[in-house]
Amino acid sequence: MLESLTIKDFIIVDELEVSLKTGFSVLTGETGAGKSILIDALSLCLGQRSDPSLVRKNKEKADIIATFNIEKNASIKSWLQEKDLLSDEYLILRRVIQADGKSKAFINGVPTILSDLKSVGEQLVDIYSQNFHYSLLKPSSQRDILDNFANTKKLAEEVAQKFNVWHQISIEHERFLENQTSYLNELQELEQKDKEYELLEFSLKEWEQIQSQHKMMSNSSELIHGIKEALNIIENDSALSIRQQLNQLKNSLYSLTKFDAEIQQMLKTVESLAIELVELEKDLEHRLHVIDINESDKVLIENKLKNTFDFLRKYNISADSLEEYSIGWKERITFLRNLTQQSNLEASQKEARVAFDNLAKLLTEKRSDAALKLSQQITERLNSLSFEGAKFEVTLTPCEPTSYGNEKIDFLIATYKGADLRPIGKVASGGELSRISLAIRVSSISDSDVPVMIFDEVDVGIGGGVAETIGLLLKSLGQTKDKQVFVITHLPQVAAQSRNHYKVLKSVKNNEAISHIQFLDDDLRVKELARMLGGIEISDKTLAHARELLG
Repeated sequence: MLESLTIKDFIIVDELEVSLKTGFSVLTGETGAGKSILIDALSLCLGQRSDPSLVRKNKEKADIIATFNIEKNASIKSWLQEKDLLSDEYLILRRVIQADGKSKAFINGVPTILSDLKSVGEQLVDIYSQNFHYSLLKPSSQRDILDNFANTKKLAEEVAQKFNVWHQISIEHERFLENQTSYLNELQELEQKDKEYELLEFSLKEWEQIQSQHKMMSNSSELIHGIKEALNIIENDSALSIRQQLNQLKNSLYSLTKFDAEIQQMLKTVESLAIELVELEKDLEHRLHVIDINESDKVLIENKLKNTFDFLRKYNISADSLEEYSIGWKERITFLRNLTQQSNLEASQKEARVAFDNLAKLLTEKRSDAALKLSQQITERLNSLSFEGAKFEVTLTPCEPTSYGNEKIDFLIATYKGADLRPIGKVASGGELSRISLAIRVSSISDSDVPVMIFDEVDVGIGGGVAETIGLLLKSLGQTKDKQVFVITHLPQVAAQSRNHYKVLKSVKNNEAISHIQFLDDDLRVKELARMLGGIEISDKTLAHARELLG
């Protein structure tokens, strides 16, 4: 249940906190006092889009907090648990609207996205405004009302999901039939390309090594000649080689060490050069051996290079991206092979159709049973609202399969005995539509899981004995276990039936209009009903009438 609502700097509310009770409650007050402002503020906490104009004049932000007791609401607890937002038996929704247009949303103190706020709000509160009368004329609203009454909302969602799967497969099948030749040609080309690629046994790392090897082989004669020449310089016996010169240098320096100790360090440098010269000679001999490659290896490498270059030129691909392209070819080949196996696609289409048909049939059966019960209940309500002999009927007309099922749902009414059943939009006047919509709503939400229901001046255009009957209907809703019903009304006959009565008042403070709310005790309640009955001047007769209404 909704336990409290706290509002700060919202439109003409400076600071307001109201504790709310269970059962049937009414909010009354003069026109313009701010009754609907409370509903607007709560709507923001339930995920409605904000507007900077809602922030009170000359204030930085509006702050609204709605506190719900969810101790007995297992579904809300489960939802919060999944989102890691469960705190205790209370749920606190908060909305902050900045004057610059920005807004923030919180669930149990945790910043959240607006869609989550809306999702949890839809499970807590239903708000029915004057516009609800006209929304009844929409086929979607009529369908939703029947599904809510029949408890088939989840089933209807599953039917829509099955239809979408079947529809998508059907589109793919039609597309395949239209483009079968092009798909087969593309598959053939990709398979040929992939086959050629596999024959290359290509890898980028090996490709770089082969290119390096080929460069070396292409210049092998120059390399061999140069290396041999270098070795000859190191070890040539016919002339004074580098090794012999280093030995002579070493001997000369050695003979000088006895005269100068510094020469000893120079001698070590020459000895180190001699050692490195030996290592250089070994490296050159090894490289000379490596270069002496078998002629058949050279042919293999040249063929590998040629085949790879030919492939790259043929398909206009760089070596760096070839491996990545090959992955894409294989994925596309797999997709096209599956797609071109028409028997598999047809089997999937048939399977999806059967899945949809089975669920849609079950939905039709449940809707049909519920339509009979709902028609009977609404007819009874209409008869109590001065529609004597009226008849209401929820019809299901078979139609082509859609995501909504296999039937079109219509609300038909005959407003007097003997009249033909016709769509409600073509029969009812404005005042009649108000009574009809209330009859439909009261009849269809008695089993609703949503604990809080708010009716915002839905009784406009109604008066007299019908107003009292409407009050009794709303009272019956409020007597449902764990339900709260809030009604904004100008009708004293409706207000008198409530368990709790709140009055919204407007005053002037610092030259600004300020709205606040007052819970009425028995005496104040009599005065408020008298005001609603008789206007500004309240007579003893009006007060007596007010007491009579309260019983």
